[in-house]
Amino acid sequence: MEAASKLDVEAIRADFPILQRRIGDKTLAYLDSAATSQKPVQVEDAMRRFTEHSNANISRSVHTLGAEATEAYEGARAKVAAFIGAPSPDEVVFTKNSTESINLMAYAFQNAALDPSADPRFRIGPGDEIVVTEMEHHANLIPWQQLALRTGATLKWIGITDAGRLDIDTVDEVITERCKVVSFVHVANLLGTVNPTSQITRRAREVGALVGLDASQSVPHLPVDVTELGVDFIAFTGHKMLGPTGIGVLWARAELLDAMPPFLTGGSMIKTVTMEHTTFADAPAKFEAGTPPIAEAVGLAAAVDYLDKLGMANVRAHEKAYVAYMLDRLETVDGLEIIGPRVPIGRGATVSFTFEGVHPHDVGQILDAEGIAVRVGHHCAKPTCERFGVNATTRASGYIYNTHEEIDRLVEALGQVRKVFG
Repeated sequence: MEAASKLDVEAIRADFPILQRRIGDKTLAYLDSAATSQKPVQVEDAMRRFTEHSNANISRSVHTLGAEATEAYEGARAKVAAFIGAPSPDEVVFTKNSTESINLMAYAFQNAALDPSADPRFRIGPGDEIVVTEMEHHANLIPWQQLALRTGATLKWIGITDAGRLDIDTVDEVITERCKVVSFVHVANLLGTVNPTSQITRRAREVGALVGLDASQSVPHLPVDVTELGVDFIAFTGHKMLGPTGIGVLWARAELLDAMPPFLTGGSMIKTVTMEHTTFADAPAKFEAGTPPIAEAVGLAAAVDYLDKLGMANVRAHEKAYVAYMLDRLETVDGLEIIGPRVPIGRGATVSFTFEGVHPHDVGQILDAEGIAVRVGHHCAKPTCERFGVNATTRASGYIYNTHEEIDRLVEALGQVRKVFG
């Protein structure tokens, strides 16, 4: 029973034809939205309408199709800005995904290390420090590792408690006066932990460091307002929030975008070009070299419309009830150990677990035979796995279209795993 949810889940499911698919003789139970969410027909229809009626390149054309394409693309930017509470659409940069968004930010520091005239907030070198956490997705770890390697800066991190929470008591010790940037995950993709932001942000401000947030698993699932968060930049991606692959977002404060060098150079991101010299366009154009993902932006805008109509507070309430039920049911499975918070407080609807004596890949194959799609592996978070002494986990993640009945099916299928590998 899902009385705590204000979402009409059955009506929502009707918008996702793929959920009617059968795997063998079983109806699909899709529990892998932390990797990629499904798309409603409204998103597919919006992209198809654009492609069939307005397909053209943006900005440079004076013909009708070009004007329509430009309006659709910039309209998508405005919708995304409003969705995250950005003061201006010009603070929204479209990228390929969260990974590219974070690399764009890290590149600003790397470039500044080679440019004596660069904004001092981005100048980094030996003696300076970069801080992340031990629960980062590789997308918010490796770019900063590489920055440290190339500049001589030191990479540090905030650890994880046995309960799967950040060790907040160490924040003041880890973030010192030598810190230049703190970049951390808002909702952890393996643990499901919703991290507090205020204490980390407060300490970063005390030492003058910039603050970034990997919001890949938060923007799709809970209300996010960048002004209230008080961070300097956030990254998220379309394909985890009902949108298409191939489009992501970097939001950053306007003054930072003005100070940052472009990540990619080429067409569409310039003011003037001679054989000897180039000047760059203002943000966000200077970060969007070449032809952008126009149809994908249209799809992302439709996904934002869909989530806005549901209400993000309602999405969050549905998922809190959903994960509470999942945690309770999984605790009844003999030999199963949850990796991460075991209570539905301060966590999202993503639960990773191990099954005594059974490799996660074997668990995943048995579940797939029962029509249940989960994720198995290290989930691009190998340091987190190492922290808990496991090589891999099975991960079940829910979203707006998932039901409690699917959790019951999951638990029943885990009983089948026990029978096969008992």
